[in-house]
Amino acid sequence: MNNALKFYIEGQWLEAESGETLEVVDPSTEQAFIKIAVGNAEDVNKAVAAARRAFPAFSVSSVGERLALLEEILRVYNLRYDDLVQAVSQEMGAPLHFARDAQVWSGRAHLESTISALKSFTFSEQHGTTRVLREAIGVCALITPWNWPLNQIVCKVAPAIAAGCTVVLKPSEIAPLTGIIFAEILHEAGVPAGVFNLVNGTGPDVGQPMSSHPQVDMVSFTGSTRAGIMVAKSAADTVKRVAQELGGKSANILLEDADFEVAVAKGVQGCFSNSGQSCDAPTRMLVPAAQHARALEIAKRTAQQLVTGSPRDANTNLGPVISAAQFDKIQGLIQAGIEEGATLVAGGLGRPEGLDKGYYVRPTVFGNVQPSMTIAREEIFGPVLSILPYDSEEQAIEIANDTVYGLAAYVQSTHLEHARAVAGRMRAGSVYLNYPDWDTFAPFGGYKQSGNGREYAGWGIHDFLEIKGVVGWGN
Repeated sequence: MNNALKFYIEGQWLEAESGETLEVVDPSTEQAFIKIAVGNAEDVNKAVAAARRAFPAFSVSSVGERLALLEEILRVYNLRYDDLVQAVSQEMGAPLHFARDAQVWSGRAHLESTISALKSFTFSEQHGTTRVLREAIGVCALITPWNWPLNQIVCKVAPAIAAGCTVVLKPSEIAPLTGIIFAEILHEAGVPAGVFNLVNGTGPDVGQPMSSHPQVDMVSFTGSTRAGIMVAKSAADTVKRVAQELGGKSANILLEDADFEVAVAKGVQGCFSNSGQSCDAPTRMLVPAAQHARALEIAKRTAQQLVTGSPRDANTNLGPVISAAQFDKIQGLIQAGIEEGATLVAGGLGRPEGLDKGYYVRPTVFGNVQPSMTIAREEIFGPVLSILPYDSEEQAIEIANDTVYGLAAYVQSTHLEHARAVAGRMRAGSVYLNYPDWDTFAPFGGYKQSGNGREYAGWGIHDFLEIKGVVGWGN
């Protein structure tokens, strides 16, 4: 990769001001395989200045021009599809089929949905004698995570461009290669100089200077709630807009009229997808107490059928988790589940049998989990499922909502009206009924400590716009 030791600023690949580098580790082997440049506040200043210079012209570009640009980005993205698959598989350990059909697919799907939304988006409308204009908010700092790198990069960059904003992107330094390739895609697509800029680095060295920068008008951040709080504090002094998609501890309520064979099996698979590294994963399965033993049996059988192994093996369902730190955190939480008295149904401590290298976690299921237990309250971010029994539907709803998070919730029922009624009582930004397909036009974001703002398609475009009322415009 020719540009790993450079940053993309004002349409050029430039040497980092810091001169510092960082090794990127393949989590399936625990071996470093490439070095990237990591930046500092000086690199951020250069990138923000470039974005600021580009903003006046790009913010008044026509919708047609921005639409054509996004369509060209999509065309080049498809040309680089296989490169992205290989990169995301190596940098975060995603099995190749999952990298292709989910990770890289999500970036393409969000480009397509943003393009579709922009075609019908209303930037100007009449309210009586006042004209209401929606205008680009300005220079945007975009900070994205490692777990769904392309999903979150495209969820921010595409709507920002659609709105007429200019951006500085900091991908995760743990999984940065997809971001570098994405910058190459935008360059080849002809994005005007300064409209898109990329600086790699750590949160303290790059993310903090971006979020506090006086010439940045908005920060869009995806990551942990802890880091999100720090970003919001850094941004507060300059009163910039902060949009955040943060942690989750999503409940999956299986109502009494659910099809338990299907609902439990799909719930296990949903929790363990991406090795459990999804902020909206259904990590708390709530089942009627009378069905608890049956649910444990189905969950155990499902978990034991999943193959954990090399991302490059076609039979692999689950790859490693991202890092040694993440592996150790997950092991600690599994230990807490055991010590606090939950029933270990499948998996447990240590690596799966036959794997002595790589950050592989055993697909783990706990039963008899009580709402007060650590594994029922803390975001684990690994392939660990907690199954909680409930005595009544009212109690299930109460348990589901008893969390500081509110990103997603899941409801399973053979009667759609029943599921809809329960969905209306969930304190979460997204509620999924009976495991629907991924909808990249639905609003995505959270209640409570899961963040604010909404992403995907037109909802994402709205987040990057200011509203201006021109009073006295006339009819």
